[in-house]
Amino acid sequence: MTFNFDDWVDRSHTDSVKWNKYRDKEVIPLWVADTDFIAPQRVVDALHRRVSEGVFGYGFTPPALVEHVVARMQARYDWEIKPEWIVWLPGLVCGLNLAVRTCTTQQQSSILPSPLYPPFMEAAQSEGRQYRAVSARAVNHRWVTDFNDVEAQLDGSEKLLMLCNPYNPGGTVYRRDELLAQLDFATRHDLTVCSDEIHCDLLLERQCRHIPFASLNEEAAQRSITLMSPSKTFNLAGLGASMAIIPNEALRRKFAHTARGIVPHVNVLAYVAAQAAYAEDESWLTAQLEYLRGNHELALRRINAMPGLKMLPIEGTYLGWIDASAAGLDSPYRFFLQAGVGLSDGRDFGAPDFVRINLGCRRALLEKALDRMEAALAAR
Repeated sequence: MTFNFDDWVDRSHTDSVKWNKYRDKEVIPLWVADTDFIAPQRVVDALHRRVSEGVFGYGFTPPALVEHVVARMQARYDWEIKPEWIVWLPGLVCGLNLAVRTCTTQQQSSILPSPLYPPFMEAAQSEGRQYRAVSARAVNHRWVTDFNDVEAQLDGSEKLLMLCNPYNPGGTVYRRDELLAQLDFATRHDLTVCSDEIHCDLLLERQCRHIPFASLNEEAAQRSITLMSPSKTFNLAGLGASMAIIPNEALRRKFAHTARGIVPHVNVLAYVAAQAAYAEDESWLTAQLEYLRGNHELALRRINAMPGLKMLPIEGTYLGWIDASAAGLDSPYRFFLQAGVGLSDGRDFGAPDFVRINLGCRRALLEKALDRMEAALAAR
């Protein structure tokens, strides 16, 4: 089958958070991590069939969806999971918050890399909690974090290590030796590991392979909470179907208990979409990855030719991390916003000299945004 990711769906006057942020303004929104791509037809058709039933009462997790998840983990990652390990959630961000509340008291803390997707920091600070940030560094054109850098500073209050793989922002896909080093650190300090792996299917570097942290060995499995979802892969974020995969029974019970009465159940349409997405024959995902690779190559070439900007290659995700520290801008975010390009402000990630760009859009729109950025820098 062929798929046209250049198809234009005008979201500017819909309920889109991404596009409504700059509603009625001449700004191209390339910030929040959803794409402008139409979901696989199988998903759209399944939703039509379910909506046509006309009744939307309480539902339960479809057994076929669980079977798809178990089979997918085995086929894609050689990770054998059990159905009972899965705790379904209406979104991944609530999973981050549940992990923090499950694994730490208000007097205990978390460790996480920096910069990082903002909801990590927000979750780590819930109810007055503290966290320790470990700076990522550019090494061999990749953003990497060595948690041993803060070992001497630990005070024993740390109970949770929060990971993001592929890394958001920065796009690093961790190699096995890097994951084993993270496991060694977690084991030495008896940390539970919450690993956000929502972008695991979106690998732009062909030689990379996603390795779930929990799949390393039994030690990793027993101290892990793995967060996954079809939402980024198939552009279903607004429907809200995510999961926590927790092999340790006691940890899983505590996680589920923490959610009780606070986190709502996944809605029936989200289940339908997730099941249909995971039943896909991979042709849509393969085509999307090829398109995203083209956008990535374009952005990498154009951005690194702009004065004062630098972007390292993205191994995974569709989110570019642009270093504007050499451009001499008070606020790179505001500068490019005035030029008509709405990026994510690096300040929210803990890096004010950076901006994040979402490459999940039609190529003509990306080219237009890059033209505006280039013209604005030249005009200075």
